[in-house]
Amino acid sequence: MDDRIHFVEHHGKQVLILDYSHANAQQMLLLLEHVRVTVAQHARESLLTFADFTGAVVDRTVATRIKEVLTLDRPFVKKTAWLGTESIPKAFMDSFRIFSQRRIATFATKDEAMDWLVED
Repeated sequence: MDDRIHFVEHHGKQVLILDYSHANAQQMLLLLEHVRVTVAQHARESLLTFADFTGAVVDRTVATRIKEVLTLDRPFVKKTAWLGTESIPKAFMDSFRIFSQRRIATFATKDEAMDWLVED
């Protein structure tokens, strides 16, 4: 799991990478639990997170768990950027934003997402 959830430095700032790419539903549920635990160990509003959903399976069960984790993580995350959301149904994306009351910025490239995250 550590290879999928780790910190990288981008323009002098730490970004938590959440690599969900090509994960099946069972892997997604395991990764989401690991993310929940990892994020909760940090100070409030301290994290910049980048999530890559390219090719990931997001079915109804996974979508429900994403909503729960987004809500639990909200106090710890300052900004979040997502990549690879084109295959996630719009209804799920809307529910993530509404349920979690968080801004989830989506991007076409990792570079765009990472640059946006570290902007002041």
